[in-house]
Amino acid sequence: MKEERYFYVPDAASQKELPPEEAMHALRVLRLKGGDEMVLMDGQGTFYRAVVTIAATKRCMYEITEAMPQTRDWRGRLHLVMAPTKMMERVEWFVEKATEIGVDEFSFLNCRFSERKLLRTVRLEKIVISAVKQSRKAWKPLVNPQVNFKDFIHQEREGQKFIAHCYPEVGREDLFRILQQPDIAMGDDDITILIGPEGDFSIDEVHDAIAHGYRSISLGRERLRTETAALAATMMGHLSRRIGI
Repeated sequence: MKEERYFYVPDAASQKELPPEEAMHALRVLRLKGGDEMVLMDGQGTFYRAVVTIAATKRCMYEITEAMPQTRDWRGRLHLVMAPTKMMERVEWFVEKATEIGVDEFSFLNCRFSERKLLRTVRLEKIVISAVKQSRKAWKPLVNPQVNFKDFIHQEREGQKFIAHCYPEVGREDLFRILQQPDIAMGDDDITILIGPEGDFSIDEVHDAIAHGYRSISLGRERLRTETAALAATMMGHLSRRIGI
């Protein structure tokens, strides 16, 4: 059985040609020719079965033969928010793995103790697209630019909001236990989880977030690296809302 080839094509239904990078992969790597079949992903919940109509040097035209709307396998929207680590490779690793697990949105914070004050999201966007294709996700997560901590928490945001930190003097609830509560696990509320930098949020930032409706949480007894904590929170959030589990 021939393996299906997946390509990310925003607005695939209204287009007739693969984007340049996807066309290069289709033509130079996979050697697709006229008449070959492929599957297009629009990142908005629909796959499309299509056939190559023209395979030129740098252009790959297609015709859609079937639309295949997909069903979401988790409830609500999961929004993971982290302060980027000093080593960019760790941020990229987290974004790739979280996309494969299932998340709706990424945001990045500039905090008091952040070691990375500038984050370019162009490469992260490419990693997300690659992970979406690899894991056959029908919805592509949104990748937001880095913003200041205060600007983020002062924004109005619906649903359940959490901030993870390591200050024992500030009361914390266990995130896993919270997410198991029936009204949250079976609900459709959005879930937003904040993960701090390698030096943690400042205690003032924690208090500020709590004052703006964020619940103070722990991810367990162990101290985790930033990217590990973010991935653990992704797993907890995703599995608590997974349909059929």
